[in-house]
Amino acid sequence: MIRTPLNRNRARTALAAVAAAGLAFSAAQPALADDPAPEDAPEDAQSEDAQELTKGEKRLAKLLEGRVAGEPRTCIRVMPTDRMTTIEGTAYVYGRGKTIYVQRTRNPDRIDDRDALVSRRFNAAQICQQDVVTTIDPFLGFFTGAVFFDKFVPYTRVDEDADG
Repeated sequence: MIRTPLNRNRARTALAAVAAAGLAFSAAQPALADDPAPEDAPEDAQSEDAQELTKGEKRLAKLLEGRVAGEPRTCIRVMPTDRMTTIEGTAYVYGRGKTIYVQRTRNPDRIDDRDALVSRRFNAAQICQQDVVTTIDPFLGFFTGAVFFDKFVPYTRVDEDADG
């Protein structure tokens, strides 16, 4: 490569840009430290953020009204007639009746109710945590993602008559 004044100027300009970026980053560090920490925020603001539920969380809470959580399971028994409900950004809900199972997955924010689940099960009568599950676009058949199941949490309806 031939060294010309033009090449030297480009190298100097690039070096100056890197140095300026480094200075800007280091200058911003003290400013970040001066920001109030989250625990310094008023308690009212923290409680409002904790109480704000997403649309999906509200829908799931409505489904779980009057139910009590049980011991999480690695597998659940499913039949072809069992219902599965997708709550976008929140969970998959299996079953109906007295007991339903909630599957939040490892990345619940990626749950999209427009996608279809495709699973390769190890046991035809069960869905398990270790099953290979992907999502596809139901209209075009394109792969849209992978689903990593967590444990299935059973929620059983509580009989009010038994309490009183």
